[in-house]
Amino acid sequence: MTKKVALLASGGVDSSVAMGLLKEQGYEVEAFYLKIWLEDELSFLGECPWAEDVEFLEQVCEKLSVPLHILPMQKEYFERVVGYTLESVKKGLTPNPDVMCNNHIKFGFFLETLPEGFDFVASGHYAQTGEFMGRICLKQALDPIKDQTYFLSQVPFKILPKILFPIGHLSKPQVRLEAERLDLPNQDRKDSQGICFLGKLKFNEFLHHYLGDRPGDILEYETQEKVGNHKGFYYHTRGQRKGLGLSGGPFYVVSKDIDRNIVYVSKNYDLLSENRKDFCIDSGNFVNNEWYKHENLKVKLRHGPKVYGCNVKTNDNGFKVQINSPDQGISPGQFAVFYLDDNVLGSATIIA
Repeated sequence: MTKKVALLASGGVDSSVAMGLLKEQGYEVEAFYLKIWLEDELSFLGECPWAEDVEFLEQVCEKLSVPLHILPMQKEYFERVVGYTLESVKKGLTPNPDVMCNNHIKFGFFLETLPEGFDFVASGHYAQTGEFMGRICLKQALDPIKDQTYFLSQVPFKILPKILFPIGHLSKPQVRLEAERLDLPNQDRKDSQGICFLGKLKFNEFLHHYLGDRPGDILEYETQEKVGNHKGFYYHTRGQRKGLGLSGGPFYVVSKDIDRNIVYVSKNYDLLSENRKDFCIDSGNFVNNEWYKHENLKVKLRHGPKVYGCNVKTNDNGFKVQINSPDQGISPGQFAVFYLDDNVLGSATIIA
């Protein structure tokens, strides 16, 4: 009996190649475009991208004889992703909307509302799945640069058996070649910047729309003297040099006092080398309760090929992690994703 697949399609090359490969493998495929663009409220921040997405997607679906469904999910996206992002920023945390989008929308609300009759959900993410520790787990993609398991690490393990990643075994150049071979209408389309809607926006303009300005002082770290004003601590990130509007520099943002709404700057870039080798995480989303006891654990602190060796121990709130070399950019709110070889053991939020 033919298996039926619901494909999360974006109009980009990756999900379109995934569609073509699934068809060749004999699956019955239907494409779903999730419309999360908040066009009524935020159209002033940029041109609406979904019209072009859908135009390409319609051409691909026609070429491959795949039915297309366009699902509006702006309300759910705002509640589950935008709300999380704004609350995190107000607390001085570092949010990751892409992780939340995958967890709560693409492999969350979409699955909750998908009509019966589909055997699998598929996407064009660079990731793989396989059996590990007695259950289906995420595995890294063949291409270490494009690997997207960092962004998928909060997807619950219980739904992974229903997910297919048809291009996870391919490199990006190989995907481009497949698009050529399949003669897809969008084979020359450039990659999008940003996995979910917030990745397409000027983030400070987005924050200004929802949070407005909260003026405060910019102080020099060493002298505690006022050197300028800011419009809100949430517009500034540690290490920032441009956009401070200060003379006599260059100055760098070295820290922030959230409660007092103060941004601290310094001319001494070395102050940013507050390297850390340990941090704490919450209980997170993991393969089992024994995951941290394995030797040769690796951890990613952000998307990309960089990994650290680590040791993990339990504490009152979750776990304490020690990495094998210092990192300059560890911030509460980030996700730490743990690996054993190419298997994803799970991830958790950094809390301290």
